Amino acid sequence: MKPHYWHYWLSLLLALALVPVLRSQHLPLKFDWITLGVAYWCLLAAPSIFVAVVLCLIGLPRWQVLGPFLARYRANPLRIVPLLVYFAILVWVTTWMSALILTVDAVALLELLHRQRGQEGRRATVAVLAPAAYLFLGFLMVLAYNCAIVSVRFNFATDPALAAIDRWLLHGHSVSGLAHWAVQAFPLTIFRALEFIYFGMFLQIGATLILVALCDGRTRALQFVGTILMSYYLALAIFYIWPAQGPYSLCPSHFSRFPSSLQSYNIQKTLIPHALALWHHEAISRISTDYFIAFPCMHIVQPIIVLWFLRRWRRIAVALAAYDVLLVAAVLLLEMHYVIDVLVGLLVAAFAITIAGAPAGCPERVPRFPSAL
Repeated sequence: MKPHYWHYWLSLLLALALVPVLRSQHLPLKFDWITLGVAYWCLLAAPSIFVAVVLCLIGLPRWQVLGPFLARYRANPLRIVPLLVYFAILVWVTTWMSALILTVDAVALLELLHRQRGQEGRRATVAVLAPAAYLFLGFLMVLAYNCAIVSVRFNFATDPALAAIDRWLLHGHSVSGLAHWAVQAFPLTIFRALEFIYFGMFLQIGATLILVALCDGRTRALQFVGTILMSYYLALAIFYIWPAQGPYSLCPSHFSRFPSSLQSYNIQKTLIPHALALWHHEAISRISTDYFIAFPCMHIVQPIIVLWFLRRWRRIAVALAAYDVLLVAAVLLLEMHYVIDVLVGLLVAAFAITIAGAPAGCPERVPRFPSAL
């Protein structure tokens, strides 16, 4: 019953209560497994491996990371030929960015198989896959409960109050006003870059899971996932008390002034009617990717937890901190969150780390990342 194990009990409690809660709100007991599974295990997993490799190159000694790899290719230069062919085929059937990511992923996985064999390889695989599965199942429950909350709590109830707090914090200005000024002042490419930063946040989670699992073992990786889930469980409680959709829901001219070609525009335009449908108890077939929690801002909570678990690698922490500064600008200029959402997100992250993120003891005896990948 130590605090860093509480997330297991909360996860179990939420899992046991899930069916009665969904039935009470006439919500389906089905998930959109194909969409959710592909999004998590493919669309997020592949770039997460790529980001883990990039972070490894940034923060770990290159002679340990690249030394054995380069030595093998110098000894047998023909090894590069299959990789070039593989990359060329991927460029032909996908895009150059997807080809680069998948090629780097393939090289990384081959290196892992080469450096860790037998029992060590199996332990490394379990160290990554067990926390990944726990995070997947936990996030499914978060999606289900956030739909249930919207069914019983009007999701726009506290938006006016949060907007008023923002006006006080910003001395009469608002996030919507700032975003609409930016739309007029900056080209569309800036907003596409902000979207890249905004959605790229999720890759931090996957990359950190991989790094922690291969460096510190399964127990510490499960603790990282537990801290992430603990923050989500806290967010669900706050969301139930103070439900809010986001600043875009209050702005009458948002969808006429914001660039309609942006992915965030389509997400925002979809979430509003979906929230209203749940509030009016209209039938839905499956629980899918709809995520309604605006207060607190989990796009700030999760990067703070990532920095906590990666803090011993200073260069990695500095690089991610610089990215997170841009992330704050993205969540505001895309009108996804209020300023107060961000500030409360910092408190939620600190509380989750205090409960679940403290070191639980010595890490498992597994190879460190430089010799593992």
